[in-house]
Order: sequence, then structure tokens, then C-alpha cells
Amino acid sequence: MGDIREIETILKVHNQEHIIKLLNKLDGEKKDTLIRQIEKIDFNQLTELYENTKKEVEIKENKIEAIKYFDKEKLTYDEKNAFDKKGEEIIRNNKYAVVTMAGGQGTRLGHDGPKGTFKLDVYGKGKYIFEILTENLKEANKKYGVTIPWYIMTSKENNEATEEFFKKNNYFGYDKNNIIFFMQGELPLLSLDGKLIVGKDMKIKEASDGNGGVFSSLRSTGALADMKERGIEWVFIGGVDNVLAKLADITLIGMTIEQNQDIASKSVVKANPHEKVGVFCKMNKHPKVIEYSELPTEMAEEVDTNGELRFGESNIACHLFKIDAVEKISKEILIYHTAIKKNTYIDEKGKEVIPTEPNTYKFEAFIFDAFDLFDDMSVLRVKREEEFAPVKNKEGADSPRTAKELYEKFWQKKKITV
Repeated sequence: MGDIREIETILKVHNQEHIIKLLNKLDGEKKDTLIRQIEKIDFNQLTELYENTKKEVEIKENKIEAIKYFDKEKLTYDEKNAFDKKGEEIIRNNKYAVVTMAGGQGTRLGHDGPKGTFKLDVYGKGKYIFEILTENLKEANKKYGVTIPWYIMTSKENNEATEEFFKKNNYFGYDKNNIIFFMQGELPLLSLDGKLIVGKDMKIKEASDGNGGVFSSLRSTGALADMKERGIEWVFIGGVDNVLAKLADITLIGMTIEQNQDIASKSVVKANPHEKVGVFCKMNKHPKVIEYSELPTEMAEEVDTNGELRFGESNIACHLFKIDAVEKISKEILIYHTAIKKNTYIDEKGKEVIPTEPNTYKFEAFIFDAFDLFDDMSVLRVKREEEFAPVKNKEGADSPRTAKELYEKFWQKKKITV
């Protein structure tokens, strides 16, 4: 542990003297924990992130173009067969891994615990989200005669609960040696005047650094090294909350190899020109997901010669990366986006303050900001009703009710066609 005087100097230099006052009031384990936490903070990065909150967003002259994609439904028999053959070879030769980003809590669903432990009311008795994903992988394992390594990204907040949940449920019959948990990185929260804030536990409040942090977390936790040791060449990265995600899609893998790309994503066509979703495009000659709020209305409504939306490929957070691409991204610092959130904190007198208005900056990177590091990518359009049933909101769109309907309808249809 560092010298307390050095710690105090660092805090003074970065205008965080209120933390020194707090340190002087603490002793024993609480003081040691706070010092260890301070030592890990990159204050220069934090200063830069705070300074960026005061800058006006520069409106650059961006050249936005439509991105090329393949529609899975419109592939010829020969095209699909060629893609599938290449993709299947990768999985059968143990060169494929799956990463599930599961660092969030089920708060928005009214669920107390990690989102993956939420029980979806399917077939009367229900299934946990993690259980559904496990079944998805087990089906692929059986089909291709392998056990796909499954890397689950947790957060400091839910890691213990997630690991305990899997143990309690005997890993839902999955080989536990092929389930690897790793933790997402965190960044301190800052008050609107740039100060670190402290919680009731007398620790500096931190929050997960966004899904874009998956790359650096894979690297820093040793999960990436583990993949390389296993001979993994392709990595699928997706969120925990899509209960219809195809975690081992040989068409996507084969298409990406055939097109000689390092990265790929799946898309579903926008429900209408103004659906509030991010869409794939090329911006300044690089692939990108552009938010609906940033896409000019005339572009959002533009159609191609087939009468389809030119910017109609919605991001469903199903991404594929060559392992070299994961390594490349993990060494880069992605752009951090700022959100203003409401957070309770302890003031200098030791009293808990419960704000009525948003009072802190949270910094997070998005996975699709990594696309900008590449010249191109593969995009595979799939059917929404077959591959996209997110569980995000308590009610309304993308809720347990809509996910249940889509899930049951898909499996009913599959039983009939099998």
C-alpha cells in the first residue's frame, strides 16, 4: 500500500481534498480499503473525462453511407451451404467461443438480482434467462460434437450472486470447466462539479464502464489469454437479455470468413423509418452504428431501388469478432459517453444526501464504437421474430410479456417444422 502522504498529494493535485478529510476520519480496514481504491484510479483519465463533459459536441461533416448486408432469408441454397460449411468447421474444430455480457441487475424488470437470474414465465413453470442461454449452447454442442467455451462477463455488483446462482443450479448441466466468469471494469462516478462521491460503505462510488469495456476486461482478467490457450479463433459477443439469440450461428461465421472480414454483426430490419433503434451504416468510410437521434429524418426515410429503407439495419447486439480483432480493440481506448444519473452520497459531515435531481456523471463505452477501428464489416440480416426477443422493460415493448410470446411462438413453429 502506498504512502498516505503520496495519496494526499495526488488528491490535492486533482482537487479531491474532500476525500483527504474523509480519510482522516477513518481508520482500520475502511481506511485501507479506501486507500487501495484511490491507488487504482487513473486520475488523468478521470480529469479528461470530466473536461469533456464541458465541451460542446463538435458537429463534424460526416459522410454517412448505407452499409452492405446479406439477408439470411434471400441467400441461395449454394451460398448458404458454402457459408454453413465454413462456419461448422470452425465450431467442430473447437475454434469458437461465446461471450455473454451479464453485468447488469434486473432493476428495470422489478427483479432483485442479476438480470440473467430473472425467470421468464414460459410454459407455465418458467425458465431463467441463463437457463435459456445454456439450452441454446447445449443444443449447439450436441449438434457439432463439442463443448463451446462460455465466458460470462459479470460486474463487481453481481459477480458473487451470478456465480452462486450457477452453482446452485448445477450449471444447468453445462460442463463447469467451460464456463468462465470474468468481471467488467468500472469507472468512478463524478459529481457535476468534478468531485469523487462516496457511498454509505465509505467507498468511492463506481459504475460499470459500459458494454464497450468487454474488450479491455477480457484482456485484464486473463479471459483473452485463456481463449488463445484453447486455440479460439472466433468470438461471439452478445447481451444476456435476448432469449432468442442464436449463440452459435454457422451462417454468420462462414459469411464473415468468406467476406474476409474481422468483425460482423446481425441486424433486423427496422419496423418503421422512425423506430428508436441504432442502425448500421458507414460513416467516413468506417462501419458504425448511428443512433436514431443522430440520423437526419430524410435519411431515415430514404429507400433504395427495391423500396427498402437504405438505413434500415437495426443493431440487435449480436456481434462476431476474430480473436485478433478482440486483441486489437482491447489495447485501444474507446470513446466514453456521458450520462447524468441520480446517486445518493455521503457529505463531508458524514450525512447521507438523497438528491432530487440527477447529480453525477457516469462514463461508459459502447461496443459498436470499436467498429470505427476497421475499414469494413459483415452484416447479416435475420428475422426479428426468430432471433430477437429482448427482456429490457417491466411492461410494454421488449418486456417479459413480449419476450414470452416470441419465445413460445418460435419454439412452437420449430416443433412443427422439425
